[in-house]
This record gives sequence, structure tokens and C-alpha cells, in this order.
Amino acid sequence: MRMLTIVNSLPGFFIFLVACSLSVAAKSPNVLIIMADDCTYNDLPLYGGENARTPNINRFATEGLVFDRAYLAEAMCQPCRSELFTGRYPMGNGCAWNHSASRPGIRSMAHYLGDLGYRVGISGKVHVKPASVYPFRKVAGFDVSCVRNPTQVHNLAGISRFMSADDEGGFCLVVALVEPHVPWVMGDASKYPAKKIKLPPNIADTRTTREAFGRYLAEITYMDGQVGDVLGALKDSGKADNTLVLFTSEQGSQFPGCKWTNWDTGVHTALVARWPGVIATGKRTAAMVQYADVLPTLLEAVGSKVAEKGLDGTSFLAVLRGEKQSHRRYVYGVHNNLPEGPSYPVRTVSDGTFRYLRNLKPKEIYIEKHLMGWTGKGTLNNPYWATWVRESTNNADTYNLVKRYMHRPAEQLYHSAEDPYEMSNLAGSAAHAGTRQRLAAELERWMKEQGDPGVAQDTLEALAAARKGKHLYFPPKK
Repeated sequence: MRMLTIVNSLPGFFIFLVACSLSVAAKSPNVLIIMADDCTYNDLPLYGGENARTPNINRFATEGLVFDRAYLAEAMCQPCRSELFTGRYPMGNGCAWNHSASRPGIRSMAHYLGDLGYRVGISGKVHVKPASVYPFRKVAGFDVSCVRNPTQVHNLAGISRFMSADDEGGFCLVVALVEPHVPWVMGDASKYPAKKIKLPPNIADTRTTREAFGRYLAEITYMDGQVGDVLGALKDSGKADNTLVLFTSEQGSQFPGCKWTNWDTGVHTALVARWPGVIATGKRTAAMVQYADVLPTLLEAVGSKVAEKGLDGTSFLAVLRGEKQSHRRYVYGVHNNLPEGPSYPVRTVSDGTFRYLRNLKPKEIYIEKHLMGWTGKGTLNNPYWATWVRESTNNADTYNLVKRYMHRPAEQLYHSAEDPYEMSNLAGSAAHAGTRQRLAAELERWMKEQGDPGVAQDTLEALAAARKGKHLYFPPKK
């Protein structure tokens, strides 16, 4: 009789289990990632910027957690996005140059979350390949070209439909904006008069530079308006309370010493996280995180058990929840200059206080063809660089900035916490010899772990192979 009762109750028991399963699934958050494009983190008021006006980002920061020490491994669009989407460093996923490709067979956010029943989409700039590694659903509404003049006006209909869809799987949406990437043509530059701009110490003070910087600031404000619109669309979808939102600024701007470098203003990024009921509001954290950590964090947040398998990053979900105040001991960076200019490989490591850089071809001069003015179409893209060169003949400060950018010693060490623009090289300081040795040893360990051959990585042969999906160098299998 007792056995019969148990058997008769089995259908109800299974229904109960299914209901519990759906209840748990319903609590798994949606994910919204909003990316700016080429925005130096400390040009944002959120990180001490004294010029740009960003009311929407400022408001968003009060609703979540601000990361003061978030980084990416390579200050170029394609490598940093590949790191973000795959949870693997440039060597690990294969995209170690701009305008190249990840290795076939690598899995990304679209695979991992798609396997869990999420709809995974991207609206705006994609700039990663091949499609087999990044099978995002394309969501209309935001311009896909970062160099269009002017940028196409955005339309919220596509992302609103994507977020509002009534299904059980939830969504993960990346809205990849194209501001403030050059050309700086969006927004109202008249709101930023050249004479009133406070230039950072790593930017030469010329009239042409001030005018360009004003246009860049106008695009930051324009981008801020887009952030506000995207957050408004999420609110209107009715799903904001169950959505983990991340805002990040990508790498530094297209000014010397920012994008295409391993200095802090290149690889340091803005990161703000909001998740109602989980992340405390109005807080900041000094925990160090890297783009490679984002994917494993999302996977743990949605309950996946595969978060750490085969990934370089590790989950910082405990930091989001306020359970931990630290995450990484070190963050790492690489730069391969091809095809943006002649080969000039750089590697870096930071412990959050000090940054160590190793320039692998210090006898060469550094050249970046876009920043220094050439678009490939016979026109100047950034005419301010020529004014730096001209002014360097009678201005010692400008001369030193030009020299800093083009002639770099084999080793550089900076106290980034006290010198955020990394203007004072301490590599030759006896007082900091121990720090230099420790960070140099850690960088060598990481390069070996990644299978990074150094100079041989930044060659036309290696780049050509990568573009065909036939990478010459592979990291050791995990």
C-alpha cells in the first residue's frame, strides 16, 4: 500500500521538480553589456575627468558598483573584444593583432550562454571574427561602422524587441556603441570651448590638439546620451530588476599614449556593474579585474558549472555580491603593432600599484599610422600630431611627449597609483629595484604560460597566418 502511494505520487513529484527548476531559472539574470569605443577611462568624470559631461553614466554609477581597477589585455578594438567575449587572453583566443581573427574552435559568450538557453545578441559594432567563434544574433538599431561620418542615428526598436521578448531562456545583449571613436563628429563641440579644456599631462598643449580634444569630449557626451537611451529601453522592457548590466569604456582614446599602447591610459578601462537586489548601490571597489574575467563571472551568475574550464579569466561574482574585496594579484597586457605600423611588440604587467612594461624592440622608433595622421585615403585623420612635432622645436614639454611616444627604453616602471599618466619612469631607481625584479619575473612567467614568443609574434608572417585562421603560435593546453 505504501509502495502504491509513492508510485501514485511520482507524477506530482516530477511536476514539483520541474516547477522548482523553472523557478530557479527565472531567477537567473538577463545580461546587458554597454560598450563605449576608444574612451580613455579617466576622461570620464566617474574617474576624475575634469571636462566631459556624462549625467547618465554618473547616475548609473550611483545605482551599482564602480571598479576602480579594471583592465584589458590589448588596447585595440578587436583583441580586447575577443578577450571580453571568450574569457581568454589574446594568445589564448588567437586574436593578438587588430584586424585579425580568433582561432577556429574557440568558444565565446554566444556559445556558453546560448547552450544555457539564452538569446545572445549584439547591436552596433561587432569587429570580431570568425562568425563560427562569435555567433551572436545581429540586433538592428546601432551603427556597425566606427568610422562613418556622421554616425547613423540609433533606433531603439530592435533592442527593445530583443529585450522584451517573452521567453523562458532570458537574454544576453551587447550594445557596442561607436563613440567616441574617430572621426570625432557627433555631439556639440561648441559646449567644449578649446580655451577652457584642461588637457591631461600626457597630451601636448597645441591649439589643434585642444580643438580635437573638444570634439572628442562632445562625442563622449553624445555616447552618454546613448547609454541613457539604452538603459531607458531596458526599463521600459520591464526586465531591469532582473538584469545584470555592465558598462565599460573599452580602451583609451586615439591620442598618443592611450590607444595602441600598454600604458595605463591604454589598458585601464571603466567598468560599472548594476544588478538590483544583488549588487549594493553607490559603492566602489579596488578589486583588480580584467576583461577575461567577465565571461566566467557571467557564467557563474547564471548558475553554470563550466565557468572556469579552459578560460584564462576567473569569476569575480563574489566581488559583485560584496563578499570579497579583492580578486586578482596581477593584470597583464600585450601590444603587437602590426598592421597599425611597423612591428613594435610590448608586454606589461601591473599589480594595481606599479606597472612594469617591456619594450621588446627598444632600438626601433614607434609609429602608429592612424594616430600620426594617415588614413590610407590621402587625408589627415588626426592633424594634431603634426602640431606636436612642430611645437617640439621650441617647447621642451612637447618635445618630451613626442620622445616619450616614439623612443622607449627596454624597461619602464611606473608608480601608477601616484602617477596615473605614467610620466616618471622608475626602472632605473635603486629604491624600486625589488619591485622591478618581481614584476619582470611575473611577466616572464605569464608569457611562458601563454606560449608567447615575444618579438616573433609581431611579424607579417604571424599576422598573415592569423588572418587565415592558421595561427603559428599556440599556448600550452590547459
